[in-house]
Amino acid sequence: MAQLTDEPARALGIRIISPDRPGISASSLQPDRKLADWPRVIEGILDHLGIGKFRMLAISGGAPYAYATAATMPNRVQAIAIICGAIPMAEGQDATGLLPLYRWMLALYRSRPQLLRRLFCIARPILALRPPVRLRPLLLKMLMLRPCDAESLRDAAAFEAIFESQRRAWRGSAEGVMADAQIYAQPWGFSLEDVHVPVRLWHGTQDRAFSVHLAEEVVKRLPNCKARLIDNAGHYSLPIRYMRDILSDLISC
Repeated sequence: MAQLTDEPARALGIRIISPDRPGISASSLQPDRKLADWPRVIEGILDHLGIGKFRMLAISGGAPYAYATAATMPNRVQAIAIICGAIPMAEGQDATGLLPLYRWMLALYRSRPQLLRRLFCIARPILALRPPVRLRPLLLKMLMLRPCDAESLRDAAAFEAIFESQRRAWRGSAEGVMADAQIYAQPWGFSLEDVHVPVRLWHGTQDRAFSVHLAEEVVKRLPNCKARLIDNAGHYSLPIRYMRDILSDLISC
């Protein structure tokens, strides 16, 4: 989804660095990786590029990685922005606030992980494909999106920005996507209360992936957080419509 930041970042004079996680797209697979491994990856990239302090932007599943980096590197992370962020699922929050597909995968991971792995392998050839433009309206209907999300994704550029990142992930390998998915079902290794850097948490009230109720619970636990709960915005429409505002807010921290 980093493509969504390109135009507003250029307008604001912001440099965006968006590394792929291990096993995603062309990034090398790192077997048995943990969330705690990510800050060292970021530290290596920053040192290589000669960057000292920085800010982080995380959309959806990127949230745990931003929290982990902020908790581990508070002297370098100036602030983080979380957009429609994933929650610490292993802590046992009310699963009814999750997208039904996420609840199903979480249950299957805990009860029959090998079956889930086989299903990922079966799904990869399909999910790595770019659907014909004429089939996009049908795809949007099949996804049963909120009206605000469906409307935003009718824009061709927004559709590509959202779904190309997912296709690139699956083109790498099913093993890489599975390794990434496991991170969300496992304990993070730290608590949200350990994140003391400024957090700007943006969440749509119509988010189906992670309900606004779950986001509000996360806000309560973060010591230095300002929430932006946006009416009539969902999991996709919020980053599509508000990216310039999000980036502008982040660099003001």
